[in-house]
Amino acid sequence: MHAWHNLPASSRGIVLMVGSTFAFSIMHTAVRYLSAELHPVQIVFFRNLFGMVLFLPIMMRSGLSFLKTEKFPLHLLRAGLNVGAMITFFTALSMAPLAPVNALAFTAPLFTAVLGVFLLGKRVRLRRWTAIAFGFVGALVILRPGIATIDLGSWMTLLSAVLWGMTMIVIRVLGRTESSLTTTGYMITLLSVLSFGPALYVWQMPQASAWAILLLIGITGTAAQIGLAEALKTAETTVVLPFDFLKIVWASMLGFMLFAEIPTVYTWMGAAIIFTSSCYVAYREQQV
Repeated sequence: MHAWHNLPASSRGIVLMVGSTFAFSIMHTAVRYLSAELHPVQIVFFRNLFGMVLFLPIMMRSGLSFLKTEKFPLHLLRAGLNVGAMITFFTALSMAPLAPVNALAFTAPLFTAVLGVFLLGKRVRLRRWTAIAFGFVGALVILRPGIATIDLGSWMTLLSAVLWGMTMIVIRVLGRTESSLTTTGYMITLLSVLSFGPALYVWQMPQASAWAILLLIGITGTAAQIGLAEALKTAETTVVLPFDFLKIVWASMLGFMLFAEIPTVYTWMGAAIIFTSSCYVAYREQQV
């Protein structure tokens, strides 16, 4: 721990970000693998349930003070959008290769920027509009409409990105008045509650081996979120965000080793375009 704290903040942020991307990729791979046995909606419920169990000691330590809020409808809206984003994303992982799903998921910040203009009245100037348009061109490079058939998994990924963009807008609004503990506590609790109902419609008892994978999904998903939050807290966004591209690298490696998936050159090109534009939009947001 002493050696860790002696590292520069930027180095610690980068290590946390790299670890977060790897944890996300492990979770995505586990979801893809387990979706052959369990419905993605049921996997979403267990991911949230185990995540809540892991966070429970932190919430209990603060008592019930985090429940004090005047913004419960917004917390409920945020959780509903988040559950929708998770369900559509996990469904996409069950249908499409890991690399293109992760590549298209990079469009979420672009949707957040566009939605911010219409829902929050944010001003976006020419350079950011150009970067946003450039990012959506990257999505077209991956999808190649008119040349290749756009599969349902790709559509589900884009829908997930839109829902996550809307979620980020609500998070920004909540961040004006709510503490991080309140926001996180309500998110974890409500995600489990809201995902339980849909899971009942597709419920089947997991096999013994599936429980271990479900626990892995819960642990890696929670660790990835904590790592990402700590990375952004420790170092500047512009320092750590470029390392988020490692999700494509990990997804390609794991997809090849476990599912014999080979990403096309269009996936790499489109991912690079989307990611570059997303980084630029984030950089301009920070500058403004």
